[in-house]
Amino acid sequence: MSEEFANILAISSSGLRAQSQRMKIIAENVANADSTASVPGGKPYQRQVITFKKEFDKALGAYKVETDGVHSDPAPFIKKYDPSHPAADKQGYVLMPNVNALVETLDMKEANRSYQANLSVMSASRTMVLKTISLLQ
Repeated sequence: MSEEFANILAISSSGLRAQSQRMKIIAENVANADSTASVPGGKPYQRQVITFKKEFDKALGAYKVETDGVHSDPAPFIKKYDPSHPAADKQGYVLMPNVNALVETLDMKEANRSYQANLSVMSASRTMVLKTISLLQ
C-alpha cells in the first residue's frame, strides 16, 4: 500500500511543480506587460511560454510531467502611437510587449485549477490510506 501511495504522491508532485513553474512564468509576463525598450526602435519584453513533456520514470513505472523549456512567444509586438516616449521610432510608434492580460488571466486560472486537481489527488490518496489503516486496527 505504501509504495502505491508514494507513487501517487510522486506523480502528483510533478504536476504541482510543473504548474507552479507555469504560474511563475505567467506572473513574469504580467509584471512586464508594460516594459518597453529604453532606446528608439528597440524591442520590448517578449512574452514567455512554458512547455511540458511527459517523462517515463522507471522506478515508478509511470509517466510524470516535466518542464520542456521556456520559449519566447513569436506573436508580433503591439505598436502604440506615442511620439513623446523615449523608445518611439521616427514615426512616433513604440513597440509594446506581446502580452495580453486576458490571455494571462485565463492561463493563470487554468494553471491554478490543474494545481488544485493535483492537490485533490494527494488529499484523496491520503484519506484512502488513513481509512485503510483504521480498518486494519
